[in-house]
Amino acid sequence: MLSARTNLVIALAVGALISAVLLVLEPLTDFAFLWLEWPGISAAYFFGGAVGGSTSLGIAICWVVNALIYGLSALVILSAFKVLREA
Repeated sequence: MLSARTNLVIALAVGALISAVLLVLEPLTDFAFLWLEWPGISAAYFFGGAVGGSTSLGIAICWVVNALIYGLSALVILSAFKVLREA
C-alpha cells in the first residue's frame, strides 16, 4: 500500500509533468491547448501583472499553479483508486 505522502509526491510529479508538457506544446500547436492553462495564466496575470513582473516570472507562476491544479486532480484520482482497491 502506498502511503499518503507517496501519493502526494506522485500526484505533484504528475502535475508538474502535465504542466511542463502543456508549456512545451503551446508554440508547437499554435496555442490550441491554451484553454487547459487558464488557471495558471490567470494567476500569472493577477500576481505577476499586478506588480509589473517579468515574463519569466509569469511563466514560472503559470507552471507552478498548473502543476498544483493538475497535481490535486491526480491526487484525487490516486485516492479514489486506493479506496476502490481496499473495498
